[in-house]
Amino acid sequence: MINNLNEPLEPAGEMVAGRTATLPKPVEEPAPAPADALAAEGIPSRFCCFVTGTDTEIGKTLVSAAILHTLVERGQRACGMKPVAAGAEMVDGELHNEDADMLAAAGNVHLQQNITTPYMLRAACAPHIAASMEGVTIEPVPIIAAYAEILAASDAVVVEGVGGFCVPFSDTFDSAQLAEQLNLPVILVVGMRLGCISHALLTVEAIVARNLVLAGWVANTADPDMAYFDENIEALAARIPAPLLGVVPRLEQATAANAARFIDLAGLPGWPSRGVGTT
Repeated sequence: MINNLNEPLEPAGEMVAGRTATLPKPVEEPAPAPADALAAEGIPSRFCCFVTGTDTEIGKTLVSAAILHTLVERGQRACGMKPVAAGAEMVDGELHNEDADMLAAAGNVHLQQNITTPYMLRAACAPHIAASMEGVTIEPVPIIAAYAEILAASDAVVVEGVGGFCVPFSDTFDSAQLAEQLNLPVILVVGMRLGCISHALLTVEAIVARNLVLAGWVANTADPDMAYFDENIEALAARIPAPLLGVVPRLEQATAANAARFIDLAGLPGWPSRGVGTT
């Protein structure tokens, strides 16, 4: 399992306490976690996150691309990952998915498509159905291995989920389990439209129940004519136990650069200061 570089190292004393008292020699302290090793060398911990949403078509890709855009502006080698993409078309002899392409365009680390999107499926439907139609079984190991390759080549990684948080990939594997295995801080995108309060709070419950860190949430205007927009934002802010990172309005041009102006991730673990990083 990939270590989360934003995860604090477990105190050595607790690990030693779990050993029996009959060991013939003192227990050596565990090796430092990657984040600690980087900090010891004066290199800031890298930023990695898992972006999920309250539903499909509510702006996860736009927010993910906006985060990547800002990371690139701050001198980071940033790469987006869409582990499972359903709805792909053949272009110049290669399958392309609109969401995966947007992430690739927003980042500046360009790897093979089978690494950034290990499962590219043709049918635009629920992933487990699309996979079944192609005789494919979506499994965690190829995704985790691909994430490791991306992490090795990048300073920052943004992993975008598919659909809502608990979308099934197969009979035994779903998006929530993938988030658990990656063990990254989660950023929740709330599509602002009628019903979003319940959808958001149920998603928050599912995230917290899996002992994942909810780093923050972004409100994206899915319905520009939504009644009582501000009141809904206030209700969510009072009930979600994580900071509101931004409110993205309905954009005439829904580009990563335009959306990035409305999102502020300063203060999140590993988020780089302006100008810090590798150019």
